[in-house]
Amino acid sequence: MNFALILFILAIITGIAWVADKLYFAPQRKAAGIERMPLWLEYSASFFPVILAVFILRSFLIEPFKIPSGSMIPTLQIGDFIVVNKYTYGIRLPVINQKIIDIGTPKRGDVVVFRYPKDQSVDYIKRVIAIPGDDILYEDKKVTINGKLLQYTGGAPYLDPESMRYAKLFQESFPADLGGNAHEILNDPDRSTIYQGESFPGSENCQYQGTALRCKVPAGHYFVMGDNRDNSLDSRFWGFVPDQNLVGRAFFIWLNMGSLGRIGSFQ
Repeated sequence: MNFALILFILAIITGIAWVADKLYFAPQRKAAGIERMPLWLEYSASFFPVILAVFILRSFLIEPFKIPSGSMIPTLQIGDFIVVNKYTYGIRLPVINQKIIDIGTPKRGDVVVFRYPKDQSVDYIKRVIAIPGDDILYEDKKVTINGKLLQYTGGAPYLDPESMRYAKLFQESFPADLGGNAHEILNDPDRSTIYQGESFPGSENCQYQGTALRCKVPAGHYFVMGDNRDNSLDSRFWGFVPDQNLVGRAFFIWLNMGSLGRIGSFQ
C-alpha cells in the first residue's frame, strides 16, 4: 500500500471541498441564513488542514516506521517504532520520490531506510557501510574499506532473540578518516556463508570468492549491511542501493511496547 499516494489523494479531495466551501457553499449558506454545513461537506472540508499537515510532515520532515525483523539487532529490535529524518539526504517530491533540493548524502555508518531495489513497494532498513567510489572487502566476518580494516573490540556472547542462537557482540568502528562511526554488531562464529554471484545492477563491480566478497561501489549507489551480520539479507546478496531509493536516515526510537526503556537515539 502506497500510503503517501493515499494521503496525497485525500489531501486533493478534501482540499477541493475546503476551497469550494470557502468560495461557494459558505456564502450560499450565509445568504440563506443556514448555519450548519451539510454533513458530507463538514467531514471532507474540516479534515483538510489535518490531512495536509500530516502529508507535509510525513513527506518532507519525519516519518515513523516499525522494525519488522531482526536484521538490525542489536541496534534495533523487532517491534521498535523509529523516526526517520526525511530531509537529511535532500528534499524529494512525495509519491514519485524525485529529489529537488540536494542537502546531503549518507555517511558511512548511517542507518538508512530505503525502498528495496527488487521490490520498491517494500521499505528496508540497513546500515551504510560503503559509499560511492569505495572498495569494500567482507572476509572472515570483517569489513575492509579502501584497504583499511575496520576495528573490532568485544566478543561477549549475545542471545539473538529472533534466531534464539548465541552470537558474539562486537563494537565495529570506522577509522577516523572514514568517518569514525562506531556501533554494535553481531557475528555468529558457527555460521558461514558462501557468496554466489547474483545478477543485479552493478554486479559486474563485485567479485565472489567463496566466503569473501569484494565490491567497488558505483557512483550514485551505496553498499548496506544489517548489524545482525549472519541474519541479514543485504547488499552482499542483492546488490547496491541507488540514491533515488533512499527514504531517509533513522535516528530515534520513540516506542517499543515491550520495553519502554529502549526509547531514545541510537548509533
